[in-house]
Amino acid sequence: MAGTFISFEGPDGAGKTSALKTITATLTPELGDRLTITREPGGNPISESIRAIILDRANTEMDYRTEALLYAAARRQHLAQTILPALAADQLVLCDRYVDSSVAYQGAGRQIGEDQVAKMNEFATDGLLPDLTIYFDVPAEVGLKRIQAHRDPQKVDRLDVEKTAFHDRVRAAYLKLQRAQPERIKLIDATQSPEQVVDAALNLIKQTASTYFTTGI
Repeated sequence: MAGTFISFEGPDGAGKTSALKTITATLTPELGDRLTITREPGGNPISESIRAIILDRANTEMDYRTEALLYAAARRQHLAQTILPALAADQLVLCDRYVDSSVAYQGAGRQIGEDQVAKMNEFATDGLLPDLTIYFDVPAEVGLKRIQAHRDPQKVDRLDVEKTAFHDRVRAAYLKLQRAQPERIKLIDATQSPEQVVDAALNLIKQTASTYFTTGI
């Protein structure tokens, strides 16, 4: 693939989505249509429809393996319809969540097996991993307090309302992934100020995708 693929990961309340919005506003004037911003689950109509089912707070009876399979299905469609065409067109793709989220949330958080979820997603993605994953790290209690303080109650989903132990397992899984793959997964301390977090993420993006930038790093 000609393009560069970068994913944003982190526990709930880490601020990665807010950081991505700021980064998008910063990079768009320079990159224009060479920049693709997307998210998971979602990123195109079919995947967004699956997202609505997964995150609907009314779906309390959803089996955990069903949830993991739905994430993988949404990811496959997202990859085929959105990410791969953008990479083939030599675009810089910034994606809010990817495979690591499923390993952390379903594999560890739901306790259905990190290796099993990883293998499921290896099939769904045909083994494609990002060139860089930026992991925004915060303790679970910090992230949950941020959600309670700032998120619109109408936007709180099934995963947000899980107990602290669930989110502790998610964070532990992310840190395990980062230790195992330090060349791909770079950690940012997301307890810093939003400005510091954005600056750190921008530096990592420009180091990884330097050919897209004419103004230097």
